[in-house]
Amino acid sequence: MTSLDSDLLRTFLAVAGSGSITEGAGLIGRSQSATSLQIMRLEEVLGREVFDRTGRGVSLTETGQKLLPVAREVTGRLDAALREITSDGLRGKLRLAIPDDHGRAKLAEILGAFAQSHPQVDLDVTCSLSTEFPGMLRKGQLDLAVYEVESPETGEEVVHEDPTCWVASGHLKLDPKEPVPVALFDRACWWRDAAIEALERRGKPYRIVFSSQSVSGVTSAVEAGIAIGLLGRSSVEPHLTVLGAEQGFPAMPISRLVIGTAEAVEEPLAETMKAAIRKAFRAQGHGRLSRVMRPPSTV
Repeated sequence: MTSLDSDLLRTFLAVAGSGSITEGAGLIGRSQSATSLQIMRLEEVLGREVFDRTGRGVSLTETGQKLLPVAREVTGRLDAALREITSDGLRGKLRLAIPDDHGRAKLAEILGAFAQSHPQVDLDVTCSLSTEFPGMLRKGQLDLAVYEVESPETGEEVVHEDPTCWVASGHLKLDPKEPVPVALFDRACWWRDAAIEALERRGKPYRIVFSSQSVSGVTSAVEAGIAIGLLGRSSVEPHLTVLGAEQGFPAMPISRLVIGTAEAVEEPLAETMKAAIRKAFRAQGHGRLSRVMRPPSTV
């Protein structure tokens, strides 16, 4: 007696969602040939084709369109059942804040995994400028927050360190006779303070030509070749140049990503979330927590 296997349905959903055997294979961690074989087995069970093959990928047949909602419901129920059975019984509400820029994608991934492992925990997540997080913790508006500091204070657990450095695009030619064009954050934070202090110590003219409240904004200005900027080394792309002592720029501080907790917080919830953050970042970077480190370009 033939029957539908949930593994076949998951392969079907991956290919249907991506519109490609190759991309679908990447989503489920299988080879292209193994994925094709899974689809063939599914079609053998059904006695009908679920995809029309084209030069650019695949599209659903009428049978595939009928199978799609069924596959989603079946796999969704199986996943929900697994979460319910394996749940550790952790309950409650956790108010968490994550930075709007640094490590946002990785932290969002952690939150998704946490929600699946602990479905009975109600997560209230704030995603904004992290300079506000310490004050929100002190006021009792948050239970736990992830943010960046130069020097951690008591109660702040360091989970990632990233040296900062001055960076420029190859399109920018610095004229020693002209003020150095600089891109900075437009709000008070230690990154902006450290940058201005270093420029003042350098003792040479500079002018702020671009201001942004995000790392991506500063990075865009640097990549466009309109200014230099202070960035974390882990975010320096190969086509950018790190400015050092040879160009008259001093070594800059280390940025530290920390976890801060409020005084009145449910320990089991906070500790479980902190453990999830530590584990995910350590697995990715051997203790370096956000992005994979790349050797910076040198002049």
